[in-house]
Amino acid sequence: MAESAKTYAASGVDYSSVDPIKVLAQERAKATAGNLKALGGQEVAASRGESAYVWEEADTYRSLVIEGLGTKNLVADVVRSFTGRTHYDTIAQDTIAMVVNDLVVVGALPQVVNAYWAVGDAEWMRDEERARDLINGWGAACQAIGATWGGGETPTLKDIVQPGTIDLGGSAIGIINPKERLVLGDKLSAGDSIVLIESSGIHANGITFVRSLAAKDPDIYKTKLSDGRTFGEAILSPTHLYVELVKSLLEAGLDLHYMVNITGHGWRKLMRAATDFSYVIDKAPPAQPEFGLMQEQSGADNKEMYGNFNMGAGYAVYVPADQAQQVIYTAGKCGLKAWAAGQVEAGPKRVVIKPLDITFAGDSLEVR
Repeated sequence: MAESAKTYAASGVDYSSVDPIKVLAQERAKATAGNLKALGGQEVAASRGESAYVWEEADTYRSLVIEGLGTKNLVADVVRSFTGRTHYDTIAQDTIAMVVNDLVVVGALPQVVNAYWAVGDAEWMRDEERARDLINGWGAACQAIGATWGGGETPTLKDIVQPGTIDLGGSAIGIINPKERLVLGDKLSAGDSIVLIESSGIHANGITFVRSLAAKDPDIYKTKLSDGRTFGEAILSPTHLYVELVKSLLEAGLDLHYMVNITGHGWRKLMRAATDFSYVIDKAPPAQPEFGLMQEQSGADNKEMYGNFNMGAGYAVYVPADQAQQVIYTAGKCGLKAWAAGQVEAGPKRVVIKPLDITFAGDSLEVR
């Protein structure tokens, strides 16, 4: 057990400082919305604050997301020393997942994915095995989600990116066709079921916290977990791609009222919708053993963990109660476990996790 509890904010990621700036940027961005009209488009204003921005064209909606991996590749560089693998094939999937898992929450399916790979100097590119794994992994992930890899940018940012490292990010444009597939939360109702879909582990959020633990105990990545994996291998489990799931739900004609990609802010994200409801969880899916080690080594309490990490649930789907089992069945067909975990209730905006006696008030999520 850690001598004193460590919080995510103490590791260097403080949402209370970052979120107000995000909100300020969103407010300024609204003033540019009219420029779409000159090109025959129109903003879908309700998409501002969602994971993906949506605009209307003559016969369809389109959506855009740009996202970054974060620092998970730094873990891969350390773990390579004892696994012999670069892990950059799965790091590529992580990066694309960060983009497209946000894109599909509005009902968009990815058409084109672009890459942004910034290095501190040319040294990173000289490791041919690592670079090849990144390229092959990127192509494989694009194939898995049915998207075209259009191109990208590979700047050298001396004195901004550290020498020998790489900053990975990307963007995607998606299509919502027919227009009836647009999902923005306007149909959310009291009584809706909240279906949680499994994560593969930590995904790519919270890695700064993990690295802060490794800074105190460099051998933590070699620690064996109860499932036989090392902690480092568990952290590097590739992020699930939820595109096939959402595509299957749409093709099944389910009445999707809302969807959430559970990333930063953890289970607080369950109340991301603009409408004020209480989101009550009666059943918490099991968290993978790596979360247990993180909690043990940091001394963080359950509220800290569930307020920042996915804790075994990477995605949430909100549907009428009589469609919850069909979501679970469809997820199973896609190789994913799912649980009818709770329901939407009338009341103040908050997330209530009953089995853990945790409540997150509405103001604890400062950004939509």
